[in-house]
Amino acid sequence: MEHNETIPYFRELVVFLVAAGIVVPVFHRLRLSPVLGFLVVGLAIGPFGLTLFADRLPALAYVTIGDIDGVRLIAEFGVMFLLFTIGLDLSLDRLWQLRRLVFGLGLAQIALTAAAIAGIALLFGNALPAAIVLGSCLALSSTAIVMQLLVEKRRSGTALGRASFATLLMQDLTVVPILLLLGFLAAAGQGAGGAALLPQLGETLLGAAIAIGGIMLFGRYLLAPLYRLVGAAKSPELFMALTLLVVIAMAAATGLAGLSMALGAFLAGLLLAESEYRHAVEVSIEPFKGLLLGLFFLSVGMGIDLRVALDHAGWVILSVIGLFVLKGGIIALLALLFGQGRAVALEMALLLGQGGEFAFVVVGLAERLGLLQLEVSQFMLLVVSLSMALTPLTAQLGQRLARAASHHDATRDHGIADDDEAMEGHVLICGFGRVGQTVARVLDAETIPWLALDHDATTVARERAAGRPVHYGDASHDELLTRLGAARAQALVVTLDDPVAAGHLVSAARSRWPALPILARARDIPHADHLRRLGASDVVAEAEEASLQLGAMALYQTGLPDDAVRQRLERIRMAAVKAAEDKAR
Repeated sequence: MEHNETIPYFRELVVFLVAAGIVVPVFHRLRLSPVLGFLVVGLAIGPFGLTLFADRLPALAYVTIGDIDGVRLIAEFGVMFLLFTIGLDLSLDRLWQLRRLVFGLGLAQIALTAAAIAGIALLFGNALPAAIVLGSCLALSSTAIVMQLLVEKRRSGTALGRASFATLLMQDLTVVPILLLLGFLAAAGQGAGGAALLPQLGETLLGAAIAIGGIMLFGRYLLAPLYRLVGAAKSPELFMALTLLVVIAMAAATGLAGLSMALGAFLAGLLLAESEYRHAVEVSIEPFKGLLLGLFFLSVGMGIDLRVALDHAGWVILSVIGLFVLKGGIIALLALLFGQGRAVALEMALLLGQGGEFAFVVVGLAERLGLLQLEVSQFMLLVVSLSMALTPLTAQLGQRLARAASHHDATRDHGIADDDEAMEGHVLICGFGRVGQTVARVLDAETIPWLALDHDATTVARERAAGRPVHYGDASHDELLTRLGAARAQALVVTLDDPVAAGHLVSAARSRWPALPILARARDIPHADHLRRLGASDVVAEAEEASLQLGAMALYQTGLPDDAVRQRLERIRMAAVKAAEDKAR
């Protein structure tokens, strides 16, 4: 146990895992967002919570966390993986379709909100550089909290989700300009001219262009072959390791270029969005993303100092309310001007009205550069933290107001966007070998939509190149089937070669979707009987059925009538099933 001290943040991680194991089930049972739970727990176990009483009760030192900076450093990975999954939900075509919201609604929101908040800061006696800093950072919202709330409610592809994401994406793109702006303001305050900073600006922009260009070239020419190589090994561990490597490497590339690391992770997801590996990647990183995001929300709660809040309770409350009212009002007005319905505009106002995680970076840097006084920076960080902590509650309020306004709305929120997960009335084929391809040809002949899933990377790459909707992944993961719309499918066709895997799939699918018709391929009569007991609606025993069809052809050649041949085949099938049942007993 003495060597545990050499593991960085070991105790903090243990405390977090214990909190996660308690918070998520409890808040799920209370039908509250786990985000709110992590924020509350962070407040309790942070340096401004129970840690204050650790001197009197030494045992509290084992269940509290005093180092916020270390936890935030690890928690940043949660934001990276969130942006990666957001990129997976998009594609370059869909991103181009959102350009009006990104560069119109998003840019207008940032400019108007920053100007309004800067003006208010000037009225309260702040210097112009400080006012610009406060306006710039408070104009941005929390991507981590907002997108997590939308994902939890499965609304990331709705009209609300698209408009919110477009606004947040534009906010993320302004991270670099704001950081450059801080440098200009600090240099101006020290008497340096703007010309002295032009070389630095050019170097930063050049590095950013090289990093983004390199990522796009890597994704276009090397990413798919790399996944195909690893997928051929059929090792979930290697597949997960490659995904983690891609996310971290691309995030590091943009970070070294002076950009947001989350932007690199977003670009990685965007490049994989239209590939056959998209759904398998989503499933593989889901546990990491959820845990790391929980750690991020925990770190936000840890930054709330209730003592400062109580000392300035009136101003803190007014500032938080004022931030939501001012920022939310601007967002609602712009949303209406950009064609969003009244319900969407109201919900966006309360969903995006908080401060964002980027404010911690900007305010801390501005304080070190001498642009903000310590008292002002601490007060604003408290306001931002509280506004983020209140977001799950304001989001629920916004949803209720949106329902009340929805019957007046011409623009309704019609659900998730056009995607595999939104497909309805299709047939889902698990296993795209010889049998699966034959089933697909039969469906194509009747113009019935279908999606297929296969674990052979070579097969998937070949079929995708031919334009067929085949995805890479292990069909035994019911979450993967969920993402391919199994709940809305007409039927699930199981054509897997492995009898054990086929049995696991049939059993899991019947348990998850009791009303879903499951049609399965079996090797022989005993296997077919086993699949029926597991829940298959109908089963075809491949070897026996082929033999029966050959026998039927021979009978037809002897001149027997069709009815007699069918009756004979049916008696043979029933006898085979009975024999298999007797053998099983």
